[in-house]
Amino acid sequence: MIAGMPEAVSGTATAAVIGAGPAGLMAADVLAQAGVRVDVFERMPSPARKFLMAGRGGLNLTHSEPLEAFLTRYGEASAWLAPLIAMLSRDDLRQWAADHGEETFAGTSGRVFPRSFKASPLLRAWLRRLDGLGVRLHNRKTWTGWDADGRLAFADGTTARPDITILALGGASWPRLGADGGWVPLLRGRGIAVDDLVASNAGVRLNWSEQTCTRHAGEPLKRIALSLAGRTVRGEAMISASGLEGGAVYALSRELRASLDAAATCELLLDLRPDIETADLAARIGRVPRKQSLSNRLRKGAGLSAQAISVWRDFTPEVPADDNALAGSLKAVPLQVTGIQPLDRAISSAGGIGLDELDASLMLKQLPGVFACGEMLDWDAPTGGYLLQACFATGNAAARGALNWQKPA
Repeated sequence: MIAGMPEAVSGTATAAVIGAGPAGLMAADVLAQAGVRVDVFERMPSPARKFLMAGRGGLNLTHSEPLEAFLTRYGEASAWLAPLIAMLSRDDLRQWAADHGEETFAGTSGRVFPRSFKASPLLRAWLRRLDGLGVRLHNRKTWTGWDADGRLAFADGTTARPDITILALGGASWPRLGADGGWVPLLRGRGIAVDDLVASNAGVRLNWSEQTCTRHAGEPLKRIALSLAGRTVRGEAMISASGLEGGAVYALSRELRASLDAAATCELLLDLRPDIETADLAARIGRVPRKQSLSNRLRKGAGLSAQAISVWRDFTPEVPADDNALAGSLKAVPLQVTGIQPLDRAISSAGGIGLDELDASLMLKQLPGVFACGEMLDWDAPTGGYLLQACFATGNAAARGALNWQKPA
């Protein structure tokens, strides 16, 4: 049960939820608890495929850092998302998971996971609950907009005229899992402003040497920091055949997009030992005899892995002569970024329905009775629990808004 549920509406009210991801299923849950008859329409053969894919990495549901810091992760969208997240808080989400048999815990990084580290048990329990509430799930139903009579239309020729419509069609990343952005022209055709969907939480492209690419692709860079446009992020990254992936890269998505919009390339500064000051690092390197190879000095003195040394060599054409300069070069490796991985290889997308198109209840101003939630809305967040928290919270908020709108005066 979700805390603070609005009062029930007439049992004759009907709702169609388009999209069976976390936002759509949460909206269906809230509506069904209030007595609304809910049909969920999903384009794919089964629901929540992206949610299940996220579970392969442990299912990072939310993050336990202080709320003020947590909200800043949403950038410009933090102001309007804050009250929606308050309606379904991080504690509420953890309790919701527990109610479905999945206790959660906060790891050393502050990220919150189910103890099973899986999405499938939680999803199975949730679908059983929704079925018990009378929610009907219709798979392989591709929404194509509205027909001439204003009914919801689907590719198989069926139509529906619900009292409430919740759009939860996702962004356009990982299209093979269901969200392909096909809804964008449908809404633009109704005069609704939708910002272009662009890649977020995507890797960057770099021109590795053959050695780095062949020997170290798939290996991590640990305890690093990345800096761009005055912002520094600590974390880890993973070397890929075409560049760099991982949380530290994803957290700079906004800065990377802005820099690459302004120029063909940008410089991402890599600090291979952000936990050690330059002078201390130089002293450590200096304690390793110079008769040893440079790789050994960096490995023993600076504590660098083979892959970190290879990356440093790729972007340091001349080896500094003295230890201070050498240490400085390890703390400011100039990675020349040539691009961001395309949208279909991104974890999430930015862009979507602009805030001006929605009222405070997430109803589209030009389409009374039609609400939107999840990645369809124009917000952006890094990985680490922020994506799922906002999807669940906006699904909850859209459903609550719909219930208040449906309630008789």
